[in-house]
Amino acid sequence: MKKARLIKEEIETRSTMKILDDVIESITEDSVVREVYVCVFWTAVVSKHCGLASTLHEGHPAHKIVREAGRLQGKSALELTGYANSDHLLEASIGMAAVNSLIDIDETRCVEKNALHILEEKGKGKDIAIVGHFPWIPRLKKCARKLFVIEQRPREGDLPAEASEEILPNVDVVGLTGTAFTNHTIERLLELSRDKFVVMIGPTSPLTPVLFDYGVDVIGGSKVIDPEKAIRSIREGATFQQVEGVRHLNMSKKTII
Repeated sequence: MKKARLIKEEIETRSTMKILDDVIESITEDSVVREVYVCVFWTAVVSKHCGLASTLHEGHPAHKIVREAGRLQGKSALELTGYANSDHLLEASIGMAAVNSLIDIDETRCVEKNALHILEEKGKGKDIAIVGHFPWIPRLKKCARKLFVIEQRPREGDLPAEASEEILPNVDVVGLTGTAFTNHTIERLLELSRDKFVVMIGPTSPLTPVLFDYGVDVIGGSKVIDPEKAIRSIREGATFQQVEGVRHLNMSKKTII
């Protein structure tokens, strides 16, 4: 714990997101970065555990470089979590994978369940807003009174990101993509979702009870149980549904799932 605090103090760029600071502060043990994989859809950092995060980037061609690319292996994973604060989305993706690689998931607080099922149960006949476009959106639309899908890159039928300011305070249930940590929108989205039933969705979401202090009710994340299979999948371009060696877990604030 003492060593972890010392390393945190050495991180040059600290997060301006208190929620992320608190997640990192809750990590009790550092580890050496053994491998880093930045693949088309998913980024993985292997340290104490194998942590995943969605791969986000500014587009092609990318003009921003990843700091110390080629020399991340062997670094302190706790130091690498500092990348999660970067305005460079690719660096922030690596940072969030590093965060997830150090979290010891308390499986006694988890169930193996798809976050979609929780949203269906809690949102049946109610107004639901989902920040992030997920493949199960059509199914959720069938059970909701109204369903709003908010996306930074809207598809047909989606609302633009700025619609969250009006929509989130006026619905009953909110689903937030874990990539809101990566693009640094998480705190504003949670503020807008105050007093709503909030589900965090996707492998980028840190499976830690720290999020419950910020208004999250259920965290739908993932635990890599077979790093070799998971990494082979993402290296070969697997979408999330195709990634092997992963368990989909839901951690709840209360006994609700």
